[in-house]
Amino acid sequence: MTSCIFRPGLITLLAVLAVSGLGCAEQDYGDLGKVTGTVTFDGQPYPDALITFTPDEGRPSRAITDQSGNYELIYIRDTKGAEPGKHRVMITTVPPEQPDDYTGPSFKEPIPAKYNVRSELTETVELGPNTFNFDLTKK
Repeated sequence: MTSCIFRPGLITLLAVLAVSGLGCAEQDYGDLGKVTGTVTFDGQPYPDALITFTPDEGRPSRAITDQSGNYELIYIRDTKGAEPGKHRVMITTVPPEQPDDYTGPSFKEPIPAKYNVRSELTETVELGPNTFNFDLTKK
């Protein structure tokens, strides 16, 4: 019988907690640094490169280079930037789209592993504007 007495209070408490938590869902991250730059490969602008900045802790930021090799990191959806701090940087090529019935050779990554799966590239993002250019080489 005591559970009936506490039920209205419990429902009110849950309703207050639910309403007070609504504002928290909008942004679950702090201030970001704006990150832009250019990727070149053997001295030439490198289009369609996927560049990923991964912090020691937190959410990674990504971008795809344009036809001139330029990029601007995106943190989440329409929010540009990256978390401040040290980041591991990985650069790969976005494979070209193929039809479902494609039977030709599989895509071979032209960028050496030292820039992606075995990347030792690091950059430190600070609040405000940051520019990081990457000149990749085959060797």
